[in-house]
Amino acid sequence: MADQAERLRAIVKENMTNVNPARVITITSGKGGVGKTSFAVNLGITLSKMGQKVLLVDADLGLANVDVMLGMIPKFNLGHVLLGEKKIADILINGPEGIKIIPGGSGLYKLANLGEKKLTQCLEHLNELEKTTDIILIDTGAGLSKSVLKFVLAAGEVIIITTPEPTAITDAYGIIKVIAGTKRELPIRVVVNMVKNEKEAGEVMERLSAVTQRFLGMDLVRLGFIPSDTVVPKAVKQQQPFVLSHPRSAVAQSVMEMANQLISGDVPITTGPLSFFERLLGVFKQVDQTNENIPK
Repeated sequence: MADQAERLRAIVKENMTNVNPARVITITSGKGGVGKTSFAVNLGITLSKMGQKVLLVDADLGLANVDVMLGMIPKFNLGHVLLGEKKIADILINGPEGIKIIPGGSGLYKLANLGEKKLTQCLEHLNELEKTTDIILIDTGAGLSKSVLKFVLAAGEVIIITTPEPTAITDAYGIIKVIAGTKRELPIRVVVNMVKNEKEAGEVMERLSAVTQRFLGMDLVRLGFIPSDTVVPKAVKQQQPFVLSHPRSAVAQSVMEMANQLISGDVPITTGPLSFFERLLGVFKQVDQTNENIPK
């Protein structure tokens, strides 16, 4: 038992000396139906086309659907790795333009309940995968829940997707409020989706920024906006990302602009000594113990 504990500490120490840790960005939303997963998939593909090594983790523990949007049917997920039936390389899905996908589902949540031996083995594989990745995109479930908050707090950055609908704006503020009370230093960027034009996007951003500044004393970063476009539902039905099916469309250009902004280095990011998966394990208990007011 002591040897296993020592090995686990060695993994942590090894990652503390990793000079090029992967950049981890969690993509979330206050409510469903705002285009969060579509944005995550199209952003990941765009970043990969720009030369970034991208890993997309489907962290929706209830309704994982990254694979559905891509027309893929994964045979295995992270749960099979935890059971010792498969290795990480066996469950990885090769997506469009070189992106890698982990169909996590409930397997990610089970990490918290692993025995020390299995946990050590799993961390070794996950950390090796992270070392070969530039950007990890985490697509969470929608809404304000403990599971969503755990993935948000484990990341180095967060992108919140909203729409002009009053309920979407209110729910987006709800997530920002919880982040402010738990990990205030976390960089928050906002994407306004399904807007008529840039003016409407600006109005939504102004409303959200004003209430956030007034009541939380925080500044938000506007990452960009995505206009309403008929090519989006068409791409969803075809199970093909719109940046590939309609690369010259307004929506594809918007995503490209945001991807450029993310990798330009204009906005400061936070990085820590531990790998993402180690941070994720740490916040499992933190959230359960200190945020009892958040629904499971």
